[in-house]
Amino acid sequence: MKALQKKLLKFEAANDVRKAGLYPYFRPIESDQDTVVYMDGKPVLMFGSNSYLGLTNHPKLKEASKKAIDKYGSGCAGSRFLNGTLDLHLELEEKLARFVGKAGAIVFSTGYQVNLGVISSVVGRQDCILMDEYDHACIIDGARLSFAQTKKYKHNNLEDLEKKLIHHKDAPVKLIVVDGIFSMEGDICDLPGIVQLAKKYNADIMVDDAHSLGVLGNMGKGTSDHFGLTDEVSLIMGTFSKSLASIGGFIASDLDTIDFLKHHARSLIFSASIAPANAASVLAALDLMQSEPERIQKLWDNTHYAMEQFRARGFDIGHTQSPILPVYIRDDMKTFKLTAMLQEDGVFVNPVVSPAVPPDSTLIRYSLMATHTTDQIDISIDKIDRIFKILDIPKLAQS
Repeated sequence: MKALQKKLLKFEAANDVRKAGLYPYFRPIESDQDTVVYMDGKPVLMFGSNSYLGLTNHPKLKEASKKAIDKYGSGCAGSRFLNGTLDLHLELEEKLARFVGKAGAIVFSTGYQVNLGVISSVVGRQDCILMDEYDHACIIDGARLSFAQTKKYKHNNLEDLEKKLIHHKDAPVKLIVVDGIFSMEGDICDLPGIVQLAKKYNADIMVDDAHSLGVLGNMGKGTSDHFGLTDEVSLIMGTFSKSLASIGGFIASDLDTIDFLKHHARSLIFSASIAPANAASVLAALDLMQSEPERIQKLWDNTHYAMEQFRARGFDIGHTQSPILPVYIRDDMKTFKLTAMLQEDGVFVNPVVSPAVPPDSTLIRYSLMATHTTDQIDISIDKIDRIFKILDIPKLAQS
């Protein structure tokens, strides 16, 4: 056996969970991503999706994708930098920039690659990146690829952020990178407070709107619009794989910054461009978000209803302010058991265990879509409540 294989064989955590019959990852779905999906031929209520507006199977998105394939084919066979730019990509970038209130935008192959390419290229050795400790992994990885100093501040803690800014006040560029909505906890960043500190210490702000686009702001324009602070944010990032029901991502900023990124962001230059069908479906999704604002209202109606139901039964759902509801269990194995038992009972949720979170903060991530019905919400919460009791999980509701 070679050395590499010997090293990798030491990873046994997944096998331990498999042996217990509780492995909850890479679960195959046999249908479209709707409020009900099919697994092993059985209907399952989907409360683990990021399709907040429920657009993944919308006829207009599917039709737009089909037409794009007919015109452009299945792929672009190259990077945006070389032969992979279509007029469709340019149309999408113009529409995205207008939508989020910036002068320009550029589309990447995935949201993950946006943060890798942007963060690693806009700062240098003498600069400093300041990140919320709960920022998404792609922000952390983008910072690691840069040569800048990287500092984490306590979650949504402006006092700690200010301490870090004071300590690094002499850095030529100080870039604060923050999630708009935090993907596990469901709370919203304190952007007004961050803006005040950025002005005080001459820092720039980048907001990751992966979970905020289509959720926060007028017509779903995101966190900066939600707080009326678009002009105070230097970079707005978003993904297509959530509310926009496709795959890909973008960064929006001033034209000079966008031009710089076109020539320096390695994950853009050295990756193939998104397929025509993806670009076309995002264009259709943007149109629907603006022409059917009632979808966003329905998402929030469902969110508030589910929050009320969970809290009325004594569940601890933390400080969430969004359609992402963390239901705390605080025990790795019971989190796996609950997830497996719920799927067997027809409810799909996502387990979040250590080391992704501390062992005493494990949870299931329960997320809402605009297309969920109150009956579906009631059924799912009933089943969660019943299995909590079977597994003797204390709810530990916060007062």
